[in-house]
Amino acid sequence: MLLSIIIVNYNVKYFVEQCLNSIYRSEDVPLDDVEVYVIDNSSRDGSVEYLRQAFKPSLYPRVHIVANKRNVGFGRANNQALAKSHGKYVLFLNPDTLLAEHTLRDVLAEAEKINDLGAMGIKMLHTNGAFALESRRGIPSPWVSFCKMTGLTALLPRSKFFGRYYMRYLSTEKLEKIDIVSGAFMLTTAAALKVTGNFDETFFMYGEDIDLSCRFLKKGFTNYYCPTSFLHYKGESTQKNSFRYVHVFYEAMLIFFRKHYAHYHFLLSLPIKIAIVLRALLALIGQQMTYLRKFLFPRSTRENQRMLYIGRSSDMVKQLEEEYGLNIDYLNADEESMPQGHLTMLEQAKGYSHIVYDLEDFRIDKVLSLFEGHVLPKVHIGTFNPHRCVLITTGHTYVKD
Repeated sequence: MLLSIIIVNYNVKYFVEQCLNSIYRSEDVPLDDVEVYVIDNSSRDGSVEYLRQAFKPSLYPRVHIVANKRNVGFGRANNQALAKSHGKYVLFLNPDTLLAEHTLRDVLAEAEKINDLGAMGIKMLHTNGAFALESRRGIPSPWVSFCKMTGLTALLPRSKFFGRYYMRYLSTEKLEKIDIVSGAFMLTTAAALKVTGNFDETFFMYGEDIDLSCRFLKKGFTNYYCPTSFLHYKGESTQKNSFRYVHVFYEAMLIFFRKHYAHYHFLLSLPIKIAIVLRALLALIGQQMTYLRKFLFPRSTRENQRMLYIGRSSDMVKQLEEEYGLNIDYLNADEESMPQGHLTMLEQAKGYSHIVYDLEDFRIDKVLSLFEGHVLPKVHIGTFNPHRCVLITTGHTYVKD
């Protein structure tokens, strides 16, 4: 088996479906030599039944849907699939991602050239086409973490001394050696995992990718950044506006620090631990302020959700528009007939929040390249799957009942 892809799902069945569909649109990759494991961590949205219906074994014999009776955490769920996997390469992939047709081809081609591969990450794009800084990171040592928390990293982003957290002094357009690979897309090898071990299950969620990346480096492997693109919705699979999220996220930071920097003197470690706790408290206060602001100054989200649909299944989208009370304009076009320069034109003239592309009429790599080349902060990528009548935007999914 060439490649094992592992996806951990929790209550985001439509994103998982879209992610799996993008995998099977991959070009120049022997898909018969690719197996996929979806580990469902006791979702409450009917994910298991939905995905098993959408990816029936008779049509997708290499897609395995595993249902956990409880949420065992990100690391343990990945380890479950690792125990069953057979691939030379292993790809840990977030459910809220969308691969271009060339993504797997590009990353596997680069991996084949490397003898000391630990993990490889790629260029993550936000839904407005902007480059995600998390695509490349340095080891969060006490100094690097201090620079990040105090704002020195943001002030001097391209400094190798102050800006190592996001390593912005490296090129985004060529293969580079990095420290930390994001778990949103982490390609590694079964051989490397055999040496380093799997994910540390002490981490319930967050921090596992940083810990594993560090262990690759300590064992003599090298981690890489590959400049091929994919879309990351970033956080659709987590409830970030909750006390539990803040607690789990910053607890992971403390676990990582205790594990990798326990040898630091008490006088140095204590301020860092205090800083982590303070950041957690500030995050919680920020959440409450957001709730209060929305309560005091309510406004309709539909005002900010004016969309343009581009494709040839407008009748189906109009049904969703009517059912959900959306505000959608329509452009009957496909990739061949789409007007050039439409992104800039629409942003300046009409101010859409989303441009929704029918994935039956557009290649994913075309959509990503359009947005990557014309980053418009307030305009985001939307997608429509006409086969399932599912429209996905940032923060919302619309499905015909």
